[in-house]
Amino acid sequence: MAETERDDGAVGFLRCFGAQLRLLRERKGLTRAELGSLLGYGEAQIASVELGRRIPKPEMIDRADEVLGAGGLLVAMKAEVARARYPSFFRDAARLEAGAVELHVYANQVVPGLLQTEEYARAIFRMQRPLLDDEVIEQRVGARLARHEIFSRRPVPLLSFIIEEPVLRRPSGGQSVLRGQLEQILLVGRKRNVEVQVMPVDREDHGAMGGPFNLIDTAEERRIAYTEVQDDSRLYTGNPKVRELEARYAILRSQALTPRESLSFVEKLLGET
Repeated sequence: MAETERDDGAVGFLRCFGAQLRLLRERKGLTRAELGSLLGYGEAQIASVELGRRIPKPEMIDRADEVLGAGGLLVAMKAEVARARYPSFFRDAARLEAGAVELHVYANQVVPGLLQTEEYARAIFRMQRPLLDDEVIEQRVGARLARHEIFSRRPVPLLSFIIEEPVLRRPSGGQSVLRGQLEQILLVGRKRNVEVQVMPVDREDHGAMGGPFNLIDTAEERRIAYTEVQDDSRLYTGNPKVRELEARYAILRSQALTPRESLSFVEKLLGET
């Protein structure tokens, strides 16, 4: 989905946020340039936020709320502003992912977003068709990196990733980007709450030829399945479909390299780049 096609709900909310910011600024008697100076941003950036064209960063919202004496009005909208950073088809999944107690991810096209480096994520977004505007790419990269907060959460969630070997060999963004991405996978894969498994191409049997999917365990003890193909996504809560994908993931785990073997495999690939 092109960013210019962002759903009307997100566009309307961002315009509403921008209008609130403008009213608070004018009430303080500040110009856009003056507010930008106080917040550490340029006049053009403030104008873009006020017009709903730019998604402000969380720290900008916090500072603006303080400087403008908003009394928490802007901060109260921060979560919804953050959700607007994601394409519409991923917003509900992003919310569930952020609060997950367990997360299981099967990836056969690109490195999972939670494991992506900034450079790799930017390269993936730059390859998207229709083309995304540069500003949109940076918004998407920022949103993807923000998801990495799951690794520092307490209590820590249990995270499992199964990645197809060709994904780890494809030099998206160039060899240097791939090298940095493989190093990131090794770094994250050594965490005690994370398991990374590689599905090698020489396996004769494969339990999930239908495409990528995620399994999300919530704090309410619900397991939800998420699938995404060509920007068309679905969340499944019904037992038949969830159980089907659970079975597939279990088979994949048995067919893939073990976590220890997988890290050794990634180290070998790193030596080849």
